[in-house]
Amino acid sequence: MRAVIAVDSFKGSLSSLEAGEAVREGILSAYPDADVQVRPLADGGEGTVSALTIGMGGTIQHVSVTGPLGEKVDAQYGILKDARTAVVEMSAAAGITLVPREKRNPMHTTTYGVGEILRDAMEKGCREFLVGIGGSATNDGGIGMLQALGFGFLDKEGRQVPFGAEGLRELESITDDNVIPQLAECHFRVACDVTNPLCGEQGCSAVFGPQKGADPDMIRQMDSDLAAYAGICRRKYPQADAAQAGTGAAGGLGFAFLTFTNASLESGVRIVLEETHLEDYIRDADVVVTGEGRLDGQTVMGKAPIGVAHLAKKYGKPVIAFAGCVTPDAKACNENGIDAYFPILRGVVTLPEAMDTENAKQNMADTAGQVFRLYRTASQR
Repeated sequence: MRAVIAVDSFKGSLSSLEAGEAVREGILSAYPDADVQVRPLADGGEGTVSALTIGMGGTIQHVSVTGPLGEKVDAQYGILKDARTAVVEMSAAAGITLVPREKRNPMHTTTYGVGEILRDAMEKGCREFLVGIGGSATNDGGIGMLQALGFGFLDKEGRQVPFGAEGLRELESITDDNVIPQLAECHFRVACDVTNPLCGEQGCSAVFGPQKGADPDMIRQMDSDLAAYAGICRRKYPQADAAQAGTGAAGGLGFAFLTFTNASLESGVRIVLEETHLEDYIRDADVVVTGEGRLDGQTVMGKAPIGVAHLAKKYGKPVIAFAGCVTPDAKACNENGIDAYFPILRGVVTLPEAMDTENAKQNMADTAGQVFRLYRTASQR
């Protein structure tokens, strides 16, 4: 029996590979001679760097960069085995979890550290980038990232504007004569699963600003300043399109990538599935296993397990999913390629007990073992 396992992380509990190895243990308890392949899985958000880098034999890099509040933070990114591809999460340098709730204010938070990560990777030889841009604390239109790469975002006196969305208010001109030369050789695949434009009622300021600490006055100001920024960009770079879907991602970082770099905005799941070559493994499998920490109605809206299920159904493979918890509306998963799903909790426990890594591993292995004992019995009939 050949099984392929691609399980998303159980955030705060199990990494993608830890969850996969626990499932593998359970399968082998029922099928000792099974050929079981564990593959990394992520959706472009938190956990993508570790899943892809470790799962594909790469190396984790550590670098000190400018955090969202202007203070130094220790960030990590991955370089894959080809030594030319970097895996980056913008949240490592500009994520909302790096900002205490009482200090959240997108007028001041910057993406400068994201550019420092990219620059570090370029100096180490990387020219292909997989970039997850979820979980931002920023609304600066990506100018911080671009300043770190050598672009000039200048005020009327010819000085670099300050960090944060407030810098956009002072922006008068853009220069690119000091951009690091490596940037022209780079291509960025940006994991972006939101379709918001840069400005307007569905723009980044209005939709995502409140969770980053913006009040109504800030939202109006930021939206106006981003519109002016887009106009300045369009005069210098005619391809700039603030109305394009996804330009509002990560406080306008999507717009920055599309306007100033050789980039494409793509489904995070699709990027991960392609880069890990999961289809090559699924093609010859007898059964495919996936899952995530919580299976619910939102899982079918482009989450990683459904991406795996759709790929498996391309080859007519049965799909089993495991989850830390399952909600009633998870039934939608059955209509989207997951043939059966199972919660792994095996008794009444506290949340900390359920999320304890060792407990979660054991629960996963035990549940998978029982499910595959049933699978073996059914297959023999």
